[in-house]
Amino acid sequence: MARDIGVHGNLFGGIMLSWLDETAATWACSVCQNPNMVTVKIDETIFERPVKVGNQVNIYGEVKKVGRSSLTVYVEARSSNFYTGEEQLVCSTYFIFVRIDEQGNSIPIDESVRNKFAHLPKS
Repeated sequence: MARDIGVHGNLFGGIMLSWLDETAATWACSVCQNPNMVTVKIDETIFERPVKVGNQVNIYGEVKKVGRSSLTVYVEARSSNFYTGEEQLVCSTYFIFVRIDEQGNSIPIDESVRNKFAHLPKS
């Protein structure tokens, strides 16, 4: 959208970060089978290349760690050319989410979810 583009014709970095956070949070909620996951940390994000008008942004993720109440997700954004299908890495980072109750206190992720990812390191 035009409001998301800066004077150089690139997507604003803050917009990209919000897309990454929203995508990763939605996925964390899905993985943990609970809508109460909150972002507690975003690691360093380096923007490798700009997203230009006319490019599609694809966001991919992978669960990296599951702890008692936390989930670490690696996400990367790729710019995709509609005509060629070529994708190029735009940026990547790690997000850490914590499952919370209605009062905002951390609570354990269900054991069935932790067991599904038992092969991963614990956080």
